[in-house]
Amino acid sequence: MIHETTHFKKVLTEQLHTVEEELKNLGWKNDAGEWDAAVKDIDQSATEADEVADRIEEFEENQTEIAEIQVHWHDIKRALAKIEEGTYGLCEICGEAIEEDRLEANPSARTCKTHIDEEKNLS
Repeated sequence: MIHETTHFKKVLTEQLHTVEEELKNLGWKNDAGEWDAAVKDIDQSATEADEVADRIEEFEENQTEIAEIQVHWHDIKRALAKIEEGTYGLCEICGEAIEEDRLEANPSARTCKTHIDEEKNLS
C-alpha cells in the first residue's frame, strides 16, 4: 500500500521551508548546493584575543548545527522526490509500506518500524 501523499507533501513542504530558514540563519548555500556556516565579520580593530576566539567558536558551533540540520534537509528533499516518483512511504530496506503512525511522527522516515535501527546506516 502506498500512502495518500497530498497530506505528507504539504507537511514536508512546510518542514522544508522551516529547515531552510534555520539554515539561512546559520549560513549560506554554496555552489555545490550544500550549506556552510557564515563567517561573521571580525572587528579588525579588536584587541582582545577572546573576541576573535568567540567568533571562531561561534562559527564552529554553527557549522556543527548546520551539519545536523542538513541531514534533516536532505531527508525532507528525498521524501519529496519519492512523492514525485511514486515511491513515498516504502521502506528502503524491505520495500514494505512504512506504518502510517511512523510517517505521521516523521514524514521523512525512510524505513518501517522493523528496520528503524538500520535507517541511520542508509546513505
